Amino acid sequence: MTEKTVPEYFGSMVFDDRTMRSVLPGDVYQSLRETIDCGARLKTDVADSVAKAMRDWAVERGATHYTHWFQPLTGVTAEKHDSFIEPSPDGSVIMDFSGKELIQGEPDASSFPTGGIRATFEARGYTAWDPTSYAFIKGKTLCIPTAFCSYGGEALDKKTPLLRSMEALNKQALRILRLFGNDTAKYVHTSVGPEQEYFLITREMYDKRPDLKYTGRTLFGARSPKGQEMDDHYFGVIKPRVQEFMNDLNEELWKLGIYAKTEHNEVAPAQHELAPIYTTTNIATDQNQLMMEMMQKVAARHGMVCLLHEKPFAGVNGSGKHNNWSMSTDTGVNLLSPGETPYENAQFLLFLCAVIKAVDDYQDLLRLSVATAGNDHRLGANEAPPAIISIFLGDELSAILQAIETDTPYSGTEKKLMKLGVDVLPRFKRDTTDRNRTSPFAFTGNKFEFRSLGSSNSIACVNMMLNSAVAESLKIYADRLETADNFEETLNSMIKKTIKDHKRIIFNGNGYDPSWVKEAVEVRGLSNYPTTPDCMPHLLDEKNVKMLTSHKVFSEAELQSRCEIMLDNYCKQVRIEASTMIYIAQRMIIPAIEAYEGRLCKVIEGKKAVSDDISCESEINVVKKLSGFSDGMYEDVDKLKSVYDETGEIDSVLDQSKAIRDRMLPVMDELRSYADQAEEMVGRVCWPLPSYGELLFSVK
Repeated sequence: MTEKTVPEYFGSMVFDDRTMRSVLPGDVYQSLRETIDCGARLKTDVADSVAKAMRDWAVERGATHYTHWFQPLTGVTAEKHDSFIEPSPDGSVIMDFSGKELIQGEPDASSFPTGGIRATFEARGYTAWDPTSYAFIKGKTLCIPTAFCSYGGEALDKKTPLLRSMEALNKQALRILRLFGNDTAKYVHTSVGPEQEYFLITREMYDKRPDLKYTGRTLFGARSPKGQEMDDHYFGVIKPRVQEFMNDLNEELWKLGIYAKTEHNEVAPAQHELAPIYTTTNIATDQNQLMMEMMQKVAARHGMVCLLHEKPFAGVNGSGKHNNWSMSTDTGVNLLSPGETPYENAQFLLFLCAVIKAVDDYQDLLRLSVATAGNDHRLGANEAPPAIISIFLGDELSAILQAIETDTPYSGTEKKLMKLGVDVLPRFKRDTTDRNRTSPFAFTGNKFEFRSLGSSNSIACVNMMLNSAVAESLKIYADRLETADNFEETLNSMIKKTIKDHKRIIFNGNGYDPSWVKEAVEVRGLSNYPTTPDCMPHLLDEKNVKMLTSHKVFSEAELQSRCEIMLDNYCKQVRIEASTMIYIAQRMIIPAIEAYEGRLCKVIEGKKAVSDDISCESEINVVKKLSGFSDGMYEDVDKLKSVYDETGEIDSVLDQSKAIRDRMLPVMDELRSYADQAEEMVGRVCWPLPSYGELLFSVK
């Protein structure tokens, strides 16, 4: 039997547009498209027809159950499976699925984080079908992407505010396009291509590391004799076992309609990357969640474990997720690409300035959108962008903006004075400037690459903040231009003012240079929030609440709940790590150190029994050092227990997060230091944990 080619099976497990067009009656298909494209209300009879077709399609492919697949504020997806079966009078069953079941579900919401938005005993929650994201089959279950809200209508998920932010940007972007004479575009959508980094280790090694199992990262571990120093892993030849995993993963993702495109070895040993072709933000968010899930499932089939933590190993690069973001019309026009006419270029500059203004005005929102306990280990560690938000535009585009601001001739290939709406913008090609990997937010030709996102995070948070901030900039511009007496003069004035007022956010230099922190904060006045407890409270700053509520992306109650939840997640994550450290130190590492000390003491006794003249100075020194390490660990375990108990009694989640950062993390670092020094001295036969070398080079 001939195997199917990729085009033949791509999207075979997705109820996508091709499938809908082929299985739905014409009028039903058109009605559904109006719902998807324009937000029109879905009629009951249309929902019933879609549900029947979706059920038949899924059952034909082996599905027995359906689930409303949603993204609560736990950081992972959730699903409750119901079978299609319904009893028949003759004792048999039929396969049934109604429009009502398609449109709305009712999972128990009491055990999901709500951040005080409702009482824990109030269990009712609702899932609502998102028709803009296609249903898909996973295993034997039809998965229907849905939003998740409380009985009172408050958003309890990440999809709902993301959809709201997309609509907010669409509304304001269309106002701008109409001012430029574009009456054909029906909507503006943002697109994202999230590059996903990850580690692969063998299951055998993983099972021997309680810290990896409980926290996703190694809490102890001396550096491997070889790490990433030789730069030989980056883009290196992919190992056969890893290649088999990648091949299997690609097939699974392609069946689900995910455009998995680029795969390669990353910088650190055992680290890899997978990048998809970008697609609409809502769909890209769903697909990235699926991608992470499939990575872990496929890795398990190959006897491996996929690690998605931002910093699973100290001393080597951590893992991020680069969020490539752009804006386009439904007619295919990228609004971040220069055009061929003066008006097109003026439009490009206005949208570019809207992004620059948004990033400067809402640095804090972008920073807190990527804030987690895991990402705190990565940001600013010379492997990822600093916690300070800045924009990289490249020398040429920066020079063009400077020429516009100062009314001076552009000094590039075309030395001419630029008057918006009259002269054509000097032509510049994509990627005329080298990439800047130290920049959090870099312009790369026709899109921006936000590099600060952590590898395990949902991309929903950062994109809802980015969409909302840009929508606000566009609203301010549209409000002025719609009432302007002279459109071109007002446009020119606004662009020049934006460049002048927000050029502080543009930085094309080395973000790893220590002098940048001083320049950014003391000279430019940019914000610097190194940790999650530093930045998360700014979600509730007056300017942020005002902007996000005015665009109806969040209610004030939803913002308060999210701030509470994110800080609570930080506290819980670090407390789990502290508890795990205590467990490993007490039950595994300290006994191993003492066991090795006992062996050495027997060696000393044996040598002394042979002759008193034999020197045992080396062995005695090792015993003394190890004894000091174990004593230090005993002391730090007791300290950590006390801090754990004391911080657990703090009522305010913000105060608790700060106490954990300031009091708990330093003790954890000190405890690890003792253990890692001991590991370098204790014989391998006694050490209870696989070493970094064994972990990082476990996949042959």
